[in-house]
Amino acid sequence: MTVLVTGATGRVGRRVVESAEAAGLTVRAASRSGAVRFDWTDRSTWAGALHGADAAHLAYLPDVGAPGAADAVGAFAREAVAAGVRRLTLLSARGEDQAHATEQAVRDSGAEWTVVRASWFAQNLSEGPLLDGMRGGELVFPAGEVLEPFIDARDIGDVVVAALTGGDRFTGRTLDLTGPRLLSFRQAVAEVAAAAGREMTYVPVSARDYGAALAQFGVPAEEVEFLIELFETSLDGRNAKLSEGVREVLGRDPRDFASFARECAQAGVWSSFSPSGV
Repeated sequence: MTVLVTGATGRVGRRVVESAEAAGLTVRAASRSGAVRFDWTDRSTWAGALHGADAAHLAYLPDVGAPGAADAVGAFAREAVAAGVRRLTLLSARGEDQAHATEQAVRDSGAEWTVVRASWFAQNLSEGPLLDGMRGGELVFPAGEVLEPFIDARDIGDVVVAALTGGDRFTGRTLDLTGPRLLSFRQAVAEVAAAAGREMTYVPVSARDYGAALAQFGVPAEEVEFLIELFETSLDGRNAKLSEGVREVLGRDPRDFASFARECAQAGVWSSFSPSGV
């Protein structure tokens, strides 16, 4: 099987690539600047990325529920089916009502589909835009004291590959994935601090105040308004429950947040100078 992985350099995409390669699949790792070029906003890149693929994993940037996501993902899914791609997985977000239209677009594409709804990634604290704050010893974020079942992105990658290679078992299903326990963001930062052996604090703010800070950093107004709505809804406590999705698909427990924190701390991820290069 040849699998196209969109967003292959992202927090989940990288793990899908690693898991697919470990499973012996041929991987077309696609990104805006990679050897296999793919850009959701440039349809001229779609056909080349799809060429020769039997299956594809779809990860829409900036977010699966963002304005325009359903139209773009639906158009790409239909083009994939027309190109002979049989299996599609879509990375979606647990508790994100804004993502439902994009999920439906994949269901309506004619493909053999699986929607993978994941909880908050543990790797959001070790990679991406929140990393600088973590390294600086302070996470400012609009999550209040809500509980979240943080999931390791490696588990998501393993589930995606299992869904792509599992025949009919996961076709036409929406998989709900969480980590093994609930943590507040304050507790998650405390576990990171303990693993890293340094002081870190969590500062909850309102979604509106967080959006204002993003605007000051140059985030476009439309994106800021979407993110404010997203944080106000998906971080309202609706996800404060565990699922058996990882165990059902993989036959094992999901990785625990504490293990993630220890591994990243040992790699120096949260030091001011990171020997891991993250």
